[in-house]
Amino acid sequence: MSDPGLPMARWVQVFLEAQAAELDAATNTQLAYARDLQGFAEWLAEKSLHFSTATRDNIEGYMIDCESAGLAKSTRARRLSAIKQLYRFAFDEGWRNENPAIQISGPGKSKQLPKTLEIAEVDQLLAAARSSPRDSLRNTCLMELLYATGMRVSELVSLPVTAARGDPRMLLVNGKGGKERLVPLSPPAREAMAAYLTEWDATQELVAQQGKPVSKFLYPSRGAAGHMTRQRFFLLIKEFAVRGGVSPAKVTPHTLRHAFATHLLAGGADLRAIQMMLGHADVATTEIYTHVLDERLKELVLEHHPLAKP
Repeated sequence: MSDPGLPMARWVQVFLEAQAAELDAATNTQLAYARDLQGFAEWLAEKSLHFSTATRDNIEGYMIDCESAGLAKSTRARRLSAIKQLYRFAFDEGWRNENPAIQISGPGKSKQLPKTLEIAEVDQLLAAARSSPRDSLRNTCLMELLYATGMRVSELVSLPVTAARGDPRMLLVNGKGGKERLVPLSPPAREAMAAYLTEWDATQELVAQQGKPVSKFLYPSRGAAGHMTRQRFFLLIKEFAVRGGVSPAKVTPHTLRHAFATHLLAGGADLRAIQMMLGHADVATTEIYTHVLDERLKELVLEHHPLAKP
C-alpha cells in the first residue's frame, strides 16, 4: 500500500495506474484525469493542503473557485468526477478513513444538443479535401473515412495500415478502453482509401530504401506518437472549412461524427445500429440524435410552413 504522505503527484500516478490496470481506461481518459487532478493539487498546494488532509469544505471551495473563474458546467462536472474517483480509490486503499467528496453534488452538464452539419456542408468539406494543394489523397481519405464511419478523431488518426489492406467492406476500429468494433465502409470511402494506400506504399517504399523503419500507421507522422495527432487534424478540418465556404466555427472533427449519426437516423437507420457504429456503451447516449432531428423538424416547419409566417 502506498503511503498517503507521499507527494500528490504520486497519488495521481498510482490512481491512474490502477485505472489503467483494473478498468482498462483509455489513454485520453487518463490524460484528462491527470490534467484535472493536477489543477486540484495545485489549488491545494497554494493553501498548504494535501489530498490526504483536504476536507469536503476544501473541495467545495475549489469548485466555487472554478465557477468564479468562468469554467463551463461540463468542465466543472468533469473535474469533480475526477476528484470523486480519486477519493473513492483512496478510501478503498485505506489512504483515507473517510471519503470527503462522496456527498458533494456536481453542477450537472448543460443540456445542449450536439451541433451538426447539413449534407451540403459535408459535401463542401469533402470537395475542399479533394482539392487540397498538397496531400489531397490523404486528406480525402481522412474526410471520407470520418464521415462514412463516425469514428472519434483519436480512432481515425491512429488507424493501423493493416486495417486498410485488402479493400475491406468493414473497418475494424479500436475504440475507448481498447474495445474493438466493426463499421461498414461506403464505396466513396473505399475508393479514397485504395487511392491513398497506393500513394502510402510508394512513400513507405522510399522510407525503407533509406534504411528507416516503415510506419505501421495509415497516417504516419514523424512525431512521438508515430501518427498524425488530433491537434493536426483539427487544424486541417478548419482549413477545409475555410476553403469549402463553411463557417469554421461550425466545423470540428466531432461535428462530422454528429453529422454521420444524424444523417443516418434521418435516412431511417436503426438507433441500435448507430449505437454500435459509434461505439456508445449505452443507447441512451445515442438517443440525443433523435432530439437533434426533432429540433430540425421544428425549424423546417417554422421556416417553410405558410401559416408560420407573420
